[in-house]
Amino acid sequence: MSSDLAELEVSVWRGDAVSGRYEDFRVPAHDNQTILDVVSWIQQHLDPTLSYRYACRVGMCGSCAMMVNGVPRWTCRTHVKVALQDNRISIGPLRNLPVIKDLATDMDPFFDKWVAAEGRHHPSRTRDEPIEQIDPEDAARLEANKGIECINCSVCYAACDTVAGNADYLGPAALQRAWTLYNDAKDDGRQAILDAVSGTGGCHNCHSQGSCSHYCPNDLNPMAAIAGLKRATARSFFKRSK
Repeated sequence: MSSDLAELEVSVWRGDAVSGRYEDFRVPAHDNQTILDVVSWIQQHLDPTLSYRYACRVGMCGSCAMMVNGVPRWTCRTHVKVALQDNRISIGPLRNLPVIKDLATDMDPFFDKWVAAEGRHHPSRTRDEPIEQIDPEDAARLEANKGIECINCSVCYAACDTVAGNADYLGPAALQRAWTLYNDAKDDGRQAILDAVSGTGGCHNCHSQGSCSHYCPNDLNPMAAIAGLKRATARSFFKRSK
């Protein structure tokens, strides 16, 4: 961003998905300014009715994710100078989710798909039994570790063109969670997971375009996890067919 730039031209989505529109604002430019700083300034100084979400402001919660110039991003960790195009910034609600109002989306469909993908822990022991000891260098444990830093921000879900074209598709975050649990020795739901992700809207709907991995702010690789599920479900299918 130019040091002599005094103002930013910002277009922000207002309203819902049907009757909403982009509204233009002029915001003072500052060094080290983030997209969330811009949104907050508009709400605090120009329009207090602007609706949006944020919590931690340091990239830990994921709640501030929005579309910035058409790209899904954590707005608290995205500096204006990274996203600025011709002195303009367009800020909208996350793609592929229902818009509640302005920049706030309904996350229920995203989390409903976690449930549909069996993305919950299936305990293998009761609390009365001794804790199972797991080798931290075990191959399956290392594979499970690759996805545990997901914070449910839905950036990958918004980036996914398969989700955009197929409302039944479980999406990269839910499938990555399923793969993490499938590789967790303490999870007792391996077959339930494979059954859930091999059906309608499951892992085989993925087109392997890689947007989920490209845009993940935590540098996770949901596409690799989905590929793992594809292999596992195929092995399970042929094993049952014998």
